Amino acid sequence: MTSVTTTCRDLSELTAAAQTACRLLFQECFKSGIDFIFITETYRSQSRQNYLYEQGRTRPGQKVTWTLKSNHTSRRAWDIAVAPPRNLYDISTLSRVGAIAKKLGIEWGGYWEVGKYDAPHFEIPTSWSMPKGYKLEGQVIVPSNSKLKVQLFVEDKPKEKDDETMRFTNPTTENAVRDYIKQSVDKKLVDKSWLEKFDNGTMTSGDFEGLKIIISQRSN
Repeated sequence: MTSVTTTCRDLSELTAAAQTACRLLFQECFKSGIDFIFITETYRSQSRQNYLYEQGRTRPGQKVTWTLKSNHTSRRAWDIAVAPPRNLYDISTLSRVGAIAKKLGIEWGGYWEVGKYDAPHFEIPTSWSMPKGYKLEGQVIVPSNSKLKVQLFVEDKPKEKDDETMRFTNPTTENAVRDYIKQSVDKKLVDKSWLEKFDNGTMTSGDFEGLKIIISQRSN
């Protein structure tokens, strides 16, 4: 059993929806130039929540939470901080992240009323789903310490072929094109490899356009 003094920063301990929401938030922050934030806590057991609530009340120290009921315990919340040289809880940075979170349907503790205000805190409702117009664009690396930066790895999409092989839906058109090539071969305007290429189904539209130029030049 994990000690109540141990902080969990593992993103996989959150619900699937919360993991997605968190990655989306970090992705959008990265795209906005905010790559210097990191996770400080994800899942929190009720025992740990009780322990933190006691601080500043029945146990010495400054108060760190206002509630015994946190969505950290339901695996739908996470806390973040800001990497040096900025202040750990730089409100300017956290406000920028909070504004991005709002667009994503993610609740920011910085919008909560006095007494509940919690700038490092983010959470999602049970009904959260990715808003329209957004998607995860690649693999988002969410750092869990201040020495790492947010990273977004987007795999290169396979390059589209400049030309696709010729496909015919009309047999009459296909026969007409073949006859055109065969006549050009018979007239010795081009060699028979062009006809073989057509019959093998490897001729592209670009090949055919080039062939027409060759035939036109040699016919004159």
